[in-house]
Amino acid sequence: MSHALVIVGLNHRVAPVAVREQLAFSAAELPGVLARLVELPGVQEGAIVSTCNRVEVVLTTNLDEDAAGAVADFLAGERAMARAAFERHLYVRSNRDAVRHLFRVAASLDSMVVGEPQILGQMKEHYAHAAAAGTSGTVLHKAFHRSFAVAKRVRTETGVAEKTVSVASVAVELTRTIFETLQDKTAMLIGAGKMSELVARHLRSQGIASIVVANRTFDNAVELAREFAGVPVPFERMGDYLGTADVIIGSAATADYVVTRALVQDLLKARRQRPMFFVDLAVPRNFDPAINDLDNVYLYDIDDLAQTTADNTNERERERVRAEAIVEGEIDGFWRWLTSLEAVPTIVAIREKVEGIRRGELDKALASLKDQAPRHRELLDALTSSIVNKILHAPLSILRRDAVAEGQRGLVASARQLFDVDPSEEVVPPPKPEAGSPSDDEDET
Repeated sequence: MSHALVIVGLNHRVAPVAVREQLAFSAAELPGVLARLVELPGVQEGAIVSTCNRVEVVLTTNLDEDAAGAVADFLAGERAMARAAFERHLYVRSNRDAVRHLFRVAASLDSMVVGEPQILGQMKEHYAHAAAAGTSGTVLHKAFHRSFAVAKRVRTETGVAEKTVSVASVAVELTRTIFETLQDKTAMLIGAGKMSELVARHLRSQGIASIVVANRTFDNAVELAREFAGVPVPFERMGDYLGTADVIIGSAATADYVVTRALVQDLLKARRQRPMFFVDLAVPRNFDPAINDLDNVYLYDIDDLAQTTADNTNERERERVRAEAIVEGEIDGFWRWLTSLEAVPTIVAIREKVEGIRRGELDKALASLKDQAPRHRELLDALTSSIVNKILHAPLSILRRDAVAEGQRGLVASARQLFDVDPSEEVVPPPKPEAGSPSDDEDET
């Protein structure tokens, strides 16, 4: 199949955060990475979905069984890692399974918290990166936008997204396992993005006494702190304020640890060993995992939160079954469209060949006529065109409809032989990306 859809990646179910963080791509990296991705032999279109919970490469390709190895080599090269460090965690989804996976991810049926809206916004953002880089074409455009529509159906037609527990709320709830009350506690937010805003909202609802916000872009820290009556601090002075914080939430985009074991040891001395509670929502991680070995320090990372959010109520599980049924129904329609693309070049080539014959014969006939009026040419042109259309209608309709049916895949090849055509593989130009910015939904974490 010339338009095979393949997804190669890993997520929170199959790979620990220590592996995911090494393979994660920032938004700034994506243009260059995507350009190199579509330069791989056999890769026609490409997109990358990289969140705290997953790194997935979405391709159209003719690599078939070699796709997993090619993507593994690509990721290893981009991240200067040995394939052995992550290859055993990779999964491969091909064709219908790839369509199913993409739809389920968009509908938040594959998320840490089923039904949460975060992933949809991030998928829209990552598709926009691929569209801007020119690495998405006809197939990925259709696949991603269909997945967005599926997610909307799941949200509006089922209750799977009702009463969901967000990662941000779980993070704040965990503080209650350490502190009886937050009314005399200070929280520091490292990072001022959507996740920090959600955490701040939950902290305020739980009665936190004060909030400190540190961010590399100080204006963003000021804006978030103002909204929640907090205190903004410059990122480079974060260490001066950490000692005052009882709860520290990290969600900053950074390649290195911003809080180390040595720093926390010094802070504990200054705090006279009063407990400190860290929640690391970032990938790559913000906090050195070694701080969890210190007395009076409690550290949870994104994988730890998965244990807290794993249980679903029976009602939500029933809604999930309904959501899965919607996904399955949508797969058939998309798959018919995708597989029909294989017939399109042949249909176009047949039409062009027959039309060329018609025009050639019409021109010869008109040249032999004397004293022809313009009206005669118009009538003959319309007549011959109508004859061609009527003759081609039945065979081309059957070709378009049945070439994708099970056991009829040889129909396209037979049509090419019968009409003696050799079409190019790409005749459908990629549509322009839809206008508008990505959704305001939170990022998946």
